[in-house]
Amino acid sequence: MQEHGNDQDQIPQDVMKQLQGTFSNLPNAIELFMFAHPAEDNVFTKANRQVIRAFRQLSDKITFREYAMDHELAQKWGVTHSPTLVIAPDRYRIRWIGAPVGEEGRTFLETLIFVGLGKSHLSEQAARVIEGIDSPRRIKVFVSPTCPYCPQEAVNAVKAAIANPEQVSLEIVDIQAAPDIAEQYQAQSVPQAFANDVMIGLGAQSEEVFAVSLQKMAPQTIFIPDSDAEEVATDLVIVGGGPAGLTAGIYAVRSGLKTAMVERDALGGQVALTPVVENYPGFTQVGGKALVDIMVTHALQYVEIFQGEEVVDVTPGDPIRVQTTRRKFTARALLLATGANHKPLGAAGESRLSGRGVSYCATCDGPLFKGRKVVMVGGGNSAVTEALHLHHMGVEVTLVHRRDTLRAQEFLIKNLEENHIPILWNTEIKEIHGEQRVESVTLFDNRTQKASNLPVDGVFIAIGYEPSVELAKKIGVALTEDGYIQHDAQHRTNIAGIYSAGDVEGGYKQIVTATGQGSAAAMAIFEDLINPYWQRKPA
Repeated sequence: MQEHGNDQDQIPQDVMKQLQGTFSNLPNAIELFMFAHPAEDNVFTKANRQVIRAFRQLSDKITFREYAMDHELAQKWGVTHSPTLVIAPDRYRIRWIGAPVGEEGRTFLETLIFVGLGKSHLSEQAARVIEGIDSPRRIKVFVSPTCPYCPQEAVNAVKAAIANPEQVSLEIVDIQAAPDIAEQYQAQSVPQAFANDVMIGLGAQSEEVFAVSLQKMAPQTIFIPDSDAEEVATDLVIVGGGPAGLTAGIYAVRSGLKTAMVERDALGGQVALTPVVENYPGFTQVGGKALVDIMVTHALQYVEIFQGEEVVDVTPGDPIRVQTTRRKFTARALLLATGANHKPLGAAGESRLSGRGVSYCATCDGPLFKGRKVVMVGGGNSAVTEALHLHHMGVEVTLVHRRDTLRAQEFLIKNLEENHIPILWNTEIKEIHGEQRVESVTLFDNRTQKASNLPVDGVFIAIGYEPSVELAKKIGVALTEDGYIQHDAQHRTNIAGIYSAGDVEGGYKQIVTATGQGSAAAMAIFEDLINPYWQRKPA
């Protein structure tokens, strides 16, 4: 057994003070055990030591012991993979295969806090569902350090394991540390959640939807909240936490409007998944997630953000009534900044093999394909950027484009050429083949009108976006012929008091455009609430 000391340089001092205050009030000890092969002192084992040393600076209630894989405790707790972290085994059944680095550092921090508190911090409605489970649930959540959506799903599972320790056990599996487990479950996209070897979630779910999926042992898409949910009165509710929503929140609060933002998924929208941003003013080059973190930090100084909640109903009127999965809002105005989702290719086999080699996020899923052969479908900035990202990860990538020229910026095209990434011109993917995972694709040459088969391990798709207008349609907001929200120059929709901003409006899909629309919409809302246009008498 080895005990490890402190590492004073792992956590910034300002963050250290805040965390020390939080951890000093934790009532319970947090015991951490790591099991690893002594001869395999790999990057994950070293990372665990570094991360845990850093966290041990926060409180003497955190203890850490390291054992070899043949130790009796490894046998007792059924540890089979190196390295594995076992967390507070006297009270919970939570373990981590790999290391909590990158995006998963947030998951680890929250896990330590919940374990130290002995409380799950589930919403009241989700807690009722989890606590009512009366038969075993063995959860596995597959994650990647580069996936910004993974912490949301992993934390859902951690909360469930703490809320009902008698029935719920949890393994968080880093797909890079344990590719054999990922292969066993055909988990080639993250996050994915399984319970008793049955998939219950593909992608990040809200807390309540995860709870119902775990209860029903099948993926669910909606959670109907109780009618007696908490009610919050505010001037403006912003739906969506991407660049448009975040900017609107800043401008609205600075104008004097009490504002709440609701985001069901990770903050930042598509930007959080962009490997590199090279055209945002003030930054020659910046990671998408880094840019999002800057925006979110700024917005949090002004607006209250309700993350992990989904708006399930809106009743227009005075006031506008907004129902989420956890609470109700009354507001004088509503801003729809719901963004856009990845556009599907429409090829046969695509939906069936989604998460089994078909992916829409190179940042999230790329690491699992290192040394493997994949195709990237598309010809715009996103497709080229992600192809370059995969190439630099060590993935053998080929770009497939249905035209004979790329739509991407010249700088990106030059970078593509310099890295000798092959391109299949005038080519479409007609079908994606595979039993349990992607094995090959059928290519169709538009010039020769001939089809061919190409063996590949993965298909990454970046062919554009579709506006997220489900909520808008439910409310009765008018849409354009292209399916975007119809709006006037002040971002007003056809329904009084309801506005739109960002990618959901169509036009240029650029971060700077979305932020501009967010600020303009917020200022228009402020002016309209002072002098409501729907109450003005015709001249």
